[in-house]
Amino acid sequence: MKISILRAAGYPFVFLMAMLLLVGASVGHAETIRVKDLGKLQGWRDNALTGYGIVTGLAGTGDTPTNQVTHQALANVLSQFNLTVSPDQVQSRNVAVVMVSAALPTFAREGDTLDVTVTSAGDARSLLGGSLLLTSLKAANGRVYALAQGPLSVGGYRYDANGNVVQKNHPTVGNIPNGATVEAGVSAEMMHADHSITFVLADADYTTASRIASAINAQVGGGLARARDAEGIDIAVPDGQRDRLVQFVASIENVKVEPDRRARVVINERTGTVVSGGDVPISKVAISQGDLKISITSENTASQPFDVWRPGPGIRTAIVTNTQVDVDEPRGSTYVAPRDTTVADLVQSLSRLKVNTRDIIAILQAVKAAGALHAELVIQ
Repeated sequence: MKISILRAAGYPFVFLMAMLLLVGASVGHAETIRVKDLGKLQGWRDNALTGYGIVTGLAGTGDTPTNQVTHQALANVLSQFNLTVSPDQVQSRNVAVVMVSAALPTFAREGDTLDVTVTSAGDARSLLGGSLLLTSLKAANGRVYALAQGPLSVGGYRYDANGNVVQKNHPTVGNIPNGATVEAGVSAEMMHADHSITFVLADADYTTASRIASAINAQVGGGLARARDAEGIDIAVPDGQRDRLVQFVASIENVKVEPDRRARVVINERTGTVVSGGDVPISKVAISQGDLKISITSENTASQPFDVWRPGPGIRTAIVTNTQVDVDEPRGSTYVAPRDTTVADLVQSLSRLKVNTRDIIAILQAVKAAGALHAELVIQ
């Protein structure tokens, strides 16, 4: 299968086309992929953690004194150290209130470390140079699963003085690599009550699900796998493998299968990118493409009554506007696609006709509307 990639580069009539060959064109070289690369077991998921904390050590770029939330939060922290300070007495721009988030993996254990993302929740200008105070990270059930703290890594900065601002990237978001420590581990129950596991496809497809079930039955054991629907494959765990579930799942993950692929053409109009399978078929179609350019220019001039001596009260300077309209209609490009044509052939032919990427996107949309493009058109 071929994949054609086009991307607009530089001027409107210049684009880059690259053809990547993933496999041979002959039918005999079928592409086989491991089952583990097509999805995951049901129950395999990350758990979102979030918390509310304070970043200190900022060089005057923290929250402004009008932010009452910052005052209250800092007063609450100081009260834990037997310091009684009212929120009205807190006047500092070296602190900022932040939201802290992390992802707890499926098989996290106590003592594991997590990467942490810190975002400003107030009106701080920059978190550069700050350090996060100890923050509890909770899950949706309200239980604390990790504790985060440490210096922030911010890939930007912001400095302003006398109305001048110099900024790089986004300085109000930072991260702390390995900044959280897991306090309560989690585990996922992969095996159901009926001693079976379910493999879930990343892209639901009935043909692929059926092929996976057949491949597992052929390579691991007959009658173990059954495709429930287009997304899930139920796999029975034999009696002798229930105590060795890890080895059994490993054997399932390494089963080779030839997945079925849907014909798709993905278009990103913002960046002018087209990605499609090169063997996507196109029926016989005629394409005519041309540009009509209209240019309107206006020139304002002043008419002065120089030749009139002592002009009357009704004679004065007049502003005259001269408008010129130019119409340029260049000769359009025409292409007739023969039978058994693919998207790759169409793209190559249009590139020889000096058609830019934006026009190729419009042509593909028109070919789809005409019913000649036999693929799903995805517009991003």
